[in-house]
Amino acid sequence: MIKRIVQMSFQPEHIEAFRQLFEERKQTIRSFEGCHFLELWQDVNHPNIFFTHSIWESEEHLNHYRFSAFFKETWTLTKSMFAEKAQAWSVQIAG
Repeated sequence: MIKRIVQMSFQPEHIEAFRQLFEERKQTIRSFEGCHFLELWQDVNHPNIFFTHSIWESEEHLNHYRFSAFFKETWTLTKSMFAEKAQAWSVQIAG
């Protein structure tokens, strides 16, 4: 299992549009084979900063999603609202 954390900073005027986009698409993401969990977090002190936290069966499952047409379309729409470049980490329990 791997956990994927993606940090995204949005232009303030696009926060609600992003929240709506996530709401519309989260079930499709969750239904990808190997996706065990997905949620959206919002920074308490910086409301334009969001994180997605997802759990995937394997890196292969994550990559199947990341290289899908659905992801490419969703990421194109999401990136158009960014204030700065996203950061992403794939992590696992150490030890």
